[in-house]
Amino acid sequence: MLAGGAAVAGAALWWRKNPSACPYSQRFWVEAPHPLITRDRLREILEPKPGERILEVGPGTGYYTLDVAEWVKPDGQVDILDVQEEMLHHTMRRAEERGLANVTPTQGDATALPYEDAAFDAAFLVTVLGEIPDQDAALRELSRVLKPAGWLAIGELLGDPHYVRLAPMRLRAAAAGLAYERRVGSALGYFARFAKP
Repeated sequence: MLAGGAAVAGAALWWRKNPSACPYSQRFWVEAPHPLITRDRLREILEPKPGERILEVGPGTGYYTLDVAEWVKPDGQVDILDVQEEMLHHTMRRAEERGLANVTPTQGDATALPYEDAAFDAAFLVTVLGEIPDQDAALRELSRVLKPAGWLAIGELLGDPHYVRLAPMRLRAAAAGLAYERRVGSALGYFARFAKP
């Protein structure tokens, strides 16, 4: 039993030191209910408005995507970016099933976003920042693609092997030119909001 516990702890430590995206074959992790980082809390921190263009990095299977797409209708758009084509296909199938035509998928890397400067009113990522090996580069890119006065929402859930604490996140965001505004939730599960001046 002791050896088994040590193996689990060792695997968790390795996973934390070697960040990577949740594989599509393990998508059940991203499809499970999110009791502390709820859609309502995302809406509170993101404050989406009809007509806005919003970027989601790492949508998984669309747990948040579809609701955000509803919130920005009728003229708004949600762009989703993921390194895994399977996740994008899954989310797009779900969007089609719900009759949502305002979701645009792009396969790509968060450290080199394939979008023009100042293209988005807002952006968000939930339990994704810690999966990106170069978080600083990702935050710089997110800052670049936000419009002036745009904002970024980052969600984190304690227990995620790639959990990012708020204090280091604030430092990294500040270095990328994003000012911390507020947090919704506790250290157990929270959304943090950052603004681009």
